[in-house]
Amino acid sequence: MQFFPADVIKAAVALAVTLVAGFVDIVGYLAIYHIFTAHVTGTTVHLGRDLASRHWAAAAMAATVLGGFLFGSIVGRAVIEAGARLRIRRVASINIAAETSLLILFVPLSKLLILSNTSQKACALLALLAVAMGLQTATLTRIGALTIHTTFVTGMINKLAQLLSHVLFYSYDIFLASKAGEKTHYRRLQHASARQASFFFSIWGFYLLGAILGTLLYFQIGVRSMYAPAFLLVLTIVTDQFKPLSLQEERDMPER
Repeated sequence: MQFFPADVIKAAVALAVTLVAGFVDIVGYLAIYHIFTAHVTGTTVHLGRDLASRHWAAAAMAATVLGGFLFGSIVGRAVIEAGARLRIRRVASINIAAETSLLILFVPLSKLLILSNTSQKACALLALLAVAMGLQTATLTRIGALTIHTTFVTGMINKLAQLLSHVLFYSYDIFLASKAGEKTHYRRLQHASARQASFFFSIWGFYLLGAILGTLLYFQIGVRSMYAPAFLLVLTIVTDQFKPLSLQEERDMPER
C-alpha cells in the first residue's frame, strides 16, 4: 500500500482519535462503575453476566452503553451519507464537533452523579460517552484501501496478525524465487504488507497510550481530564477544514 499525502494526514488523525478512544474508555471506566464505553465487546460480556446474575441495575448500564454506541454509529453514518448526497466535503467536522460537545458536557454532568449516586444518572453519563464513541467509529473508517476502526482494536490486532503472516510467506516466496523479477515482485508485496502492519500496530499502541494518559490524568484532576481529548478533537476539526477527512467514507466503498 502506498500512502498519498492526504492519506498520511488522515492516518495521523486516525491515530489521534484512536488515542481519544483509549482515553475516553478508561476515564469512563474509572469514573462510572468500571464500565467501558468504547470496548463494546467487553460490555456485551458484562451484560450477559449481569442478566444471568439478575443484577438489573448493572445490566441496564451495560445495555445503555450498547444502545448508545449503536445509536451514535447510526447517526454518524447517516451524517456521512447526507454529506455525500449534499456534497458537503467537510462533513467529518459535524460528527467530531458533536463528539467533542458530548465529552465536554460529561464533565459538569458527572458532578450530578457525585452528588446523587443513582443508576439512572450513571446510565445518562454512560450514554453520553457511548454515543460519542459511536459517532467517532462511524466518521473515519478508511485510509486508502484500508478499512480501519479507531474504537475497535481487537479487529486491528486480527488484521495485524494477518499482515505479519503475509510478510512471513512473502519471505518464503523470495527465498524460492529463481528470477530477479519475481524476487522484486515479492519484496514489493512484502514491503506493502509490512507498512500496513506497522500502521495497525500503531493504532493499538495509540489506544494503549490513550489509556495510560487517561489514567494518569484522571488520578490528577478527575473527570476534568475529559477536556484533554476534547481539545485533541478540536484540532482534528481544524484539520478537516483544510484536508477533508471523510471523502472516502462518503463514497461508501465496499469492505475489504
